[in-house]
Amino acid sequence: MSTVGDLPGEDRLEMLQGTLEVLILRCLKLQANHAYGISLFLQQQSDSEFVVDNGSLYPAIQRLLQRKWIQGQWKTSPNGRRARYYSLTAAGRKELLRATSKWQRFATAMAKILASEG
Repeated sequence: MSTVGDLPGEDRLEMLQGTLEVLILRCLKLQANHAYGISLFLQQQSDSEFVVDNGSLYPAIQRLLQRKWIQGQWKTSPNGRRARYYSLTAAGRKELLRATSKWQRFATAMAKILASEG
């Protein structure tokens, strides 16, 4: 996984395995997008905490395609280039709901532990 390059090593946020797939699904919940658009969405929505390089993004997209959680379609992008646009499938929407619930429970549990005085 990629991290923000300008931060010192100990300040960089690294994504846990499997996180990138959930974030891609979340991005595609709104609308179909191409890989570069997905990368920009993740960077913007995380206030530049997550900067995903192609070496991480494309394999994650391929895993999602293999699981049939997303589908791809070739279109022309606004800048006139041919790009593969990805969109959620019904199975992908179901997985996003499941994964979102799981991550919310995880975040709540972490917050409780980190906030405890003990």
